Amino acid sequence: MTITDTHTHLYSEEFDQDRDEMMQRAIQAGVTRFFIPAIDSSCTHAMYDLEKNYPDNVFLMMGLHPTYVKKNYLEELQHVEEELAKRKFYAIGEIGIDLYWDKTHLKEQQDAFRKQIQLAKNHKLPIVIHCRKAFDEIFEILEEEKSNDLFGIFHCFSGTYEQALLAISYNMKLGIGGVVSFKNGKIDQFLSQIDIKHILLETDSPYLAPVPFRGKRNESSYLVNILDKLVHIYGLSAEDIATATTENSKEIFGI
Repeated sequence: MTITDTHTHLYSEEFDQDRDEMMQRAIQAGVTRFFIPAIDSSCTHAMYDLEKNYPDNVFLMMGLHPTYVKKNYLEELQHVEEELAKRKFYAIGEIGIDLYWDKTHLKEQQDAFRKQIQLAKNHKLPIVIHCRKAFDEIFEILEEEKSNDLFGIFHCFSGTYEQALLAISYNMKLGIGGVVSFKNGKIDQFLSQIDIKHILLETDSPYLAPVPFRGKRNESSYLVNILDKLVHIYGLSAEDIATATTENSKEIFGI
């Protein structure tokens, strides 16, 4: 049984003391494919080191995270373009809009999101969307940019049933992580109405650990807890869900 973690920050400093052990726990649990989102230029070398150490398991994205969109965002986007020109990546991400803490750079976030969607189209890559308190703003831009060559993932989806259907209408699959196990997460109330062909598994490690680890450091081995929650929701076997979601990840990432 192959389980795919479609969104995990394994290069995070929170794993510096036990990264190899953490990776082995995940692999032993059946989680053997890890897709790694970028944040900004400061994480690039750490991502490359991770890939070098786990070349058969780790697949990298490139992009500028919305909460790291500051006054110098055009310089950061230039870095994204330069890296894309050098080598293979599997997605543009994570990108999007985040208005949870601060709306100061909303216009810059919108511009960065649009520009990175265009990069994805030019490179024929999926996008991986970060959306926090910004569904309307995200959907506005997806409506502007919608086309057959726009596709990807709504990472850490936490919206409503109607928002889920809208995301899917824009050729997006839904990244389901620890939130599905939270009592106040709410997505577990309608997820069974969404065909499994639209669903991907993710941890967003080291963030958003699922129950019973909520509030602690998340890691990719905990993906089995999210898988178990989907077994309960869909009434399918763990192997069926692992197979379906891994096949969905292959459709998106091309590997």
